[in-house]
Amino acid sequence: MPKPRTTTGPKPIAIDLALQGGGSHGAFTWGVLDRLLEDESLSFAAVSGTSAGALSAAVLATGWARGGRVAAREALASFWHDVGATGSCFGAPVPSGLTMTGLAAPGLSTYNLDWNPAYLWLNQFLRLFSPYQFDPLGDNPLRKVLVKHVQCEVLKGSEFPLFITATAVRTGQPRVFDRTDLSVDALLASACLPQLFKAVAVPLPDGRIEHYWDGGYSGNPALWPLIYGSESLDLLLVRINPLVRPDLPDTPAEITDRVNEIGFNATLLGELRAIAFIQKLVAEGRIDPKEYKNLRMHMVSDDHALGTLSPSSKMNTDPAFLQALFDLGRVAADTWWQLNRKHLGKAPTLDIHKTFLTQEA
Repeated sequence: MPKPRTTTGPKPIAIDLALQGGGSHGAFTWGVLDRLLEDESLSFAAVSGTSAGALSAAVLATGWARGGRVAAREALASFWHDVGATGSCFGAPVPSGLTMTGLAAPGLSTYNLDWNPAYLWLNQFLRLFSPYQFDPLGDNPLRKVLVKHVQCEVLKGSEFPLFITATAVRTGQPRVFDRTDLSVDALLASACLPQLFKAVAVPLPDGRIEHYWDGGYSGNPALWPLIYGSESLDLLLVRINPLVRPDLPDTPAEITDRVNEIGFNATLLGELRAIAFIQKLVAEGRIDPKEYKNLRMHMVSDDHALGTLSPSSKMNTDPAFLQALFDLGRVAADTWWQLNRKHLGKAPTLDIHKTFLTQEA
C-alpha cells in the first residue's frame, strides 16, 4: 500500500462525505476513499452513509480511530476482501461471467448476472418466497463480517460524526443513527433489502422496538444530517447509482430494477433540489448566507463505467469484480482531486441543475 502523500503548509481541508448505497458497487466507494485518504491535505468533517455506503463509513471510522488514515485504508481493504471471500453479503452467491449466449461479456459487463442461470432461478424464487419463509432464523452473512471489522464502542469517540440511515418499515420514515446509538444491527438495517433479508429489529430511544429496511428508500444517502451536524460547507457526494439508463426496460425484471433505481434516487434529488434553491437565493442576495448554509457541492462518480452494469451485478461479490470497482473508484477520485483541489473551501465543483435537475439526458 502506498504511503500517504504528505504536504506541508495550511491545515487540511475538512469536507463532509455522503456515500451512496448500491450493494457490491460500494467497492467503487472503497477505491474513492482509499485515494482520498492518501492525501494529508484533506480530512473529513463528517460522514453520512446508506447501505453499502454505511458499511464503508463505519469501517473507515473504525480504522481511523485505531490508527489514522493508514489504518483506515487497511481496514477498508480488509473489509472488502472479506466481503469477496464470504460471497453472499449482498445476496446469494452466484457465479458470474455468463450472458444469454453463454459467452463472457466484454469488459466490466462480464459481471452482470441478467442471463446467468443461477441468478434467473434466484429471481424467480424470490418472487414466490419471502425471507420469512426461506430464512426463518434470519441468518445474515454480513453480520459476521461487520462484527469482525466494526467496533461500535470505538466509534462513540470517533474523530468525526457518523450518520447512518435506515428506513422504518411501519412509517417509511428515515432513522439516522449516529455515534451514540450506532450498532451492528443498525448497519445491517441500513443494508437490508427486504426481498433478501428479514427486517432488522433495533430499539428506539424509548425502548420500543422498530423494524427497518434499507436506508436507500428514505435517503441514498441522507444529506440533511450533514447540513445540521457538521460545520463544513464542502460536501462531497460519492455517487454509484447511474441517473440515466439509455435503454427502455421491457422485461419484468428490468422494469422492477429500474423502478427501484428511480425510487432510490428520488430522495437524493429532493435534497439536492432544496440545496440548489438555497444556493440561488444566496446568489441573488435574497437571504443572508449567515442564516442559511450555502453548501459547496462536489461529486465523484463514473457513469461511463458503472452505467454498463445492470442492477443484477450489485449482488455479485466476485473478488475480481470488487477489485475492478476499487480501481475505478481510485481513478475517479484521483481525476476529481487533481482537477478540483484548488476549489475546495472556495467554490462548488458540482453544478446541481446541470447534473441532476435538467430534463436532458
